[in-house]
Amino acid sequence: MIDLPPMSQPAKRSVTIDGHRTSVSLEDPFWKEIGVQASARNITRAALIGQIDHGRPPDVGLATALRLFVLHCLTKKD
Repeated sequence: MIDLPPMSQPAKRSVTIDGHRTSVSLEDPFWKEIGVQASARNITRAALIGQIDHGRPPDVGLATALRLFVLHCLTKKD
């Protein structure tokens, strides 16, 4: 049997991007790590989410882009 991490269902969270309110459904670990990554860059979580939103391809949803960003940050080799 494999060792699984604690799991949670996605929770809908509100964020303001460029003055517009939107919501994104993310699991707690992804939301927390986005906060960690924002702090490491000395910006707010909303600012980081805005940067990710502006950089994502139009056919990739925001929640997917956020999850892939977190995965990239946690697996990249410096």
